[in-house]
Amino acid sequence: MSLVDHLQELRDRLVRSVGAVALGSVVGWFLYEGVLDLLLRPYCAYLATVPERLRPPQGCGLYFMSALDPMLIKLKVVIAVGLFIALPVVLWQAWRFVVPGLTRRERVLAIPFVASSVCLFALGAIVAYVTLPKGLSFLLGFAGPQFAPLLTGDRFLSFVLLVALAFGLAFEFPVVLVFLQLLGFVTTGQLREWRRGAILFVAVFSAVITPSSDPYTMLAMMVPMVIFYEAAIIIGRLLRR
Repeated sequence: MSLVDHLQELRDRLVRSVGAVALGSVVGWFLYEGVLDLLLRPYCAYLATVPERLRPPQGCGLYFMSALDPMLIKLKVVIAVGLFIALPVVLWQAWRFVVPGLTRRERVLAIPFVASSVCLFALGAIVAYVTLPKGLSFLLGFAGPQFAPLLTGDRFLSFVLLVALAFGLAFEFPVVLVFLQLLGFVTTGQLREWRRGAILFVAVFSAVITPSSDPYTMLAMMVPMVIFYEAAIIIGRLLRR
């Protein structure tokens, strides 16, 4: 394929991916209330541990500071839900774009690639959600019991969605490593030699990519990534047989 053909192929894949996200966002519009309640639960769980005199007057509800905030908040949540729903389609389009450069044996891994990527992203989002109450407790209580939280909906939901996105992307780590091994950019021997450096990289990466940077969230990301690194070495060795 020529450069123009590649660019046209990329455009078509992007259009299909954006269309899938748009359709997913339509579904997300009807799921908005349930998703919002789910996202607020970690904050409500944290407030349950705070003395009553320090709780905000609206309970575990959130504030907004401008007339546009309610619309932006709903659109942000709806699009995030749409992206998650459309993730299999987006990953499939990405795989189809790189397929011409793969061998026939590697092309048959399309379904395992998409399925494992979706499952790992979902697992990352779940781990982020489970660790969020601990992270919030650390962050919101860091200044001492003299301060009470007064959070705006836009900033809080952006924070929650960023944490979920960071974990989802971080949990794609083994897929990237296996893919690099299939393409011949790295070998299992090299990954074993780089183990110490990789652990240091994972520690720094976890500290940088987590929006909260609290120790609970960092460890919740770092430990699985180290395990995934070892798993990628084993999977790469099996695929080469």
